[in-house]
Amino acid sequence: MTEVAPPPTAIHTAAPVVFGGIDRTPLERSDPARPDFTGIHASAEFGELRHRFRAFVFPMSVLFFVWYMTYVLLTVYARGLMAVQVVGSVNVGLVLGLLQFASTIAITVAYLRYARRRIDPQARLVRARAGFGDQ
Repeated sequence: MTEVAPPPTAIHTAAPVVFGGIDRTPLERSDPARPDFTGIHASAEFGELRHRFRAFVFPMSVLFFVWYMTYVLLTVYARGLMAVQVVGSVNVGLVLGLLQFASTIAITVAYLRYARRRIDPQARLVRARAGFGDQ
C-alpha cells in the first residue's frame, strides 16, 4: 500500500520569492558580479543586435526553405525533368540534390562572414555596455 505524506501546513520564507528578478527595475542589480539581464534586454544596443541577427537569419531561412521545397516538389511532381541525363548516369535530380549540400555550405560561409562584420561587433558593444567586455 502506498503511504501519502501529509502536506506541509505552512511554508515560511524569510524573503518574498522573486521569479527571475522580474519585480526589479532594469537598473537595479542584486549582485554586481552578474549581468543585469533585464537592463541588457531593454537596451537599444541589444535591440540593434537582435535586429542585425534577424535581418540575416529570417530571409535566409525563407530562401532556403523555398529552395528545399522546390527540390522536393520537383522530385515528386516532375519526375521526367529530374530523370533527364546530364552526363552519363548523372541526372538533374542528382545535380539538384548535390546543390542542396552546396547551398547549405554557402549559407554557412555567408553567415560566418556576416556575423564577423555585423553581429560580433554589436555583441561586443552590448557586453562592454553591460560591464563585461573583457570576457
